[in-house]
Amino acid sequence: MQDCQWIQKLHSIGLLSGSFLPDEATEKLRTYCRHRTNLIDQAARTSKKMQKYLRLLNLRLDVVVNDICGITGLSIIHSICQGEVSGEKLAELRNGNCKKSADEIARALQTNGRKDYLFALAQEYEMYLFFQNKIKLCDIEIEETMTEQINNDDDKKQHFIDKKLYKKVNKNAPKNIDLNLLLYHYFDGVYLLAIEGVSHSTVLTLMSEVGNGIYKFGSKTIRKLAAFVAKQ
Repeated sequence: MQDCQWIQKLHSIGLLSGSFLPDEATEKLRTYCRHRTNLIDQAARTSKKMQKYLRLLNLRLDVVVNDICGITGLSIIHSICQGEVSGEKLAELRNGNCKKSADEIARALQTNGRKDYLFALAQEYEMYLFFQNKIKLCDIEIEETMTEQINNDDDKKQHFIDKKLYKKVNKNAPKNIDLNLLLYHYFDGVYLLAIEGVSHSTVLTLMSEVGNGIYKFGSKTIRKLAAFVAKQ
């Protein structure tokens, strides 16, 4: 018996359970979010390559900053790509929040001046900035899509949340978007971020994969979870 015949038989006698199919709006959001995730992965690979070429240049930026793609790290990399070789001048670019002193940073940034490695570093730096720009464009589309869904649903629009309610935004979460407010509206007043360990990226992934279809699943756990969070 072919698979299609077996499936038809199961369906005819009521033994085939239904499958979840998202609505068009959720599919659009899913496309944007999945594409954004791919861009983040590509940017991460580029970041690792930048770190590789920095080490080959004898520039141990990774030792003196927590994240080479942070404010201090990117400022220093940009200056290196512009031809700066003085560790002291590079150290002057440190952000005020940097834990290492300017002297410690200067000692870690003594380049060997290899032009081939510097060329490769500059190429990877440009690629990193390229991916970051594409991620920002994705964020704009994500915000517009979410806002459109909320504005087209009176039940979602009626919910309000205090803008002072704050939860730390993960580095890879969309920037310049009031996710606290949008997520609260989207899930009809259920604030999933009140759950310990749940980040903005986690809830955004949940939205893009199932949308409000989360309530279509027969799990009592989901209903209890939503009720619990609604009381918080």
